[in-house]
Amino acid sequence: MALHQNIHVLMATPAVHSHLNPMLKLAKCLITKGIHVTIATTEPARHSMLKHTTTADANATNPSIQFEFFSDGLDLDFDRHSNYDYWIDVVRTKGCKNLSDLIVKLSQRTKFSCLILHQFNPFFIPVAKQNNLPCVVLWIHPCALYSIYYHFFNKLDDFTILQNPNEALRLPGLPLLDFDDLPSFILPKAHPSLQKLISDFFTFLGDVKWILGDSFYELEEEVLESMSGVVRPMVFPIGPLVSPFLLGKEEEEKKEERDYGLSVDMWVADDSCLQWLDGQDLGSVVYVSFGSLIVLSQEKIDNIANGLWMSGKPFLWVLKRPSPEESTVRLPDGFLEATSGRRLVVNWCPQEQVLKHKAVGCFLTHCGWSSTLETVVAGVPVIALPEWTDQPTNAKLLTDVFKMGVRMRKGDGGIVSSKEVERCIWEMTDGPNATAMAKRAAELMEAGKRAVEDGGSSHRNLDLFIADIVGKNVTAEVHANAEIA
Repeated sequence: MALHQNIHVLMATPAVHSHLNPMLKLAKCLITKGIHVTIATTEPARHSMLKHTTTADANATNPSIQFEFFSDGLDLDFDRHSNYDYWIDVVRTKGCKNLSDLIVKLSQRTKFSCLILHQFNPFFIPVAKQNNLPCVVLWIHPCALYSIYYHFFNKLDDFTILQNPNEALRLPGLPLLDFDDLPSFILPKAHPSLQKLISDFFTFLGDVKWILGDSFYELEEEVLESMSGVVRPMVFPIGPLVSPFLLGKEEEEKKEERDYGLSVDMWVADDSCLQWLDGQDLGSVVYVSFGSLIVLSQEKIDNIANGLWMSGKPFLWVLKRPSPEESTVRLPDGFLEATSGRRLVVNWCPQEQVLKHKAVGCFLTHCGWSSTLETVVAGVPVIALPEWTDQPTNAKLLTDVFKMGVRMRKGDGGIVSSKEVERCIWEMTDGPNATAMAKRAAELMEAGKRAVEDGGSSHRNLDLFIADIVGKNVTAEVHANAEIA
């Protein structure tokens, strides 16, 4: 496809690490097509999440990414995590007004082809409409979740499972879903403000022109086929949106860093873990991480620690401290001494590089979608320990659809025992199905790489989208996924 150097797109998201990162990765994909990208995010990003920002001229010939900042309506020192409800309410009013004002200002020198947001910013959809910008959504969860939410909020199924948890839910293109497989935002005890975010998204769906999915057709073929002709707008997978490094394109990774110098992270990664991994046997290490938001209770920490010790396997554990004021998390007495020589515990790590390391044999994960895609593309099978939002559904996909992992069985109070941790590690490393799961992970890794290559399913979908925003009047039929895969 020819480059389109006069095309500019605007992206918008509050400064949330797990939301900003996929947007940045999509931005990098677009600039490889010659499209300029401006990312508008809230002020906390300027101060705590962006290592580097560009100050590229919007009229520059070469494609570029630049950042613009707007206030979400609150002071920088306001605790947005603990006061989430209030924060969302303020973003809906003051934040949207400030974003709209920024768009008006930027539009005086730049003509944007569209506004790209994600599903957790439904209040930005009317902002796009009032500024006469076509609205595009980057769906940052699996396409399967889009289908579940679509059926739920449009009342296409009765979802009696929510009143009778012992029932199973049957939806097109998905395995039978138990109560514990459902996304937490539709459960009876769902946090009202979080459920309203997703509900509002589907309310405003008529004003959305494109849904771009951070997934790939071969990964979710059955559910995508089931949505064709039923769900509008259809999801067009353009992923996996991961670093070129994970796709085996080290030179592209170096070029990105050299040309754009862009990365987003809340914490400084401890690169020493890579040297430690260099000294471990091939495929021997259990990598343990629960993402950027989850903070484990002391009981969960104790049980995971004891299970790791009982397994006898070397492990790398990313264990975040509960708060900035606490320098360490308390591990069980004697744990560090008992596991000396076969363990490393760090506060944060370069996850993509860790997953790609030859010493890593499996990944004990919370099943956030970004981590799920990264482990799929790295070809590393998983031990699933989901907590909330999309994670239970992702765990179901990993075990029953992708068939590259096992899921931990929780006991009373949602707590996993040390014995269960030990059992799952054995299943993934020495169990009778370990080889088959590793083989399946390797197959999906190759499928993910092919999807983004020239002519691949995601590559074609991205080209369809770009052709539309540059004015080629392409009509993207809902069955395009079946045709291009």
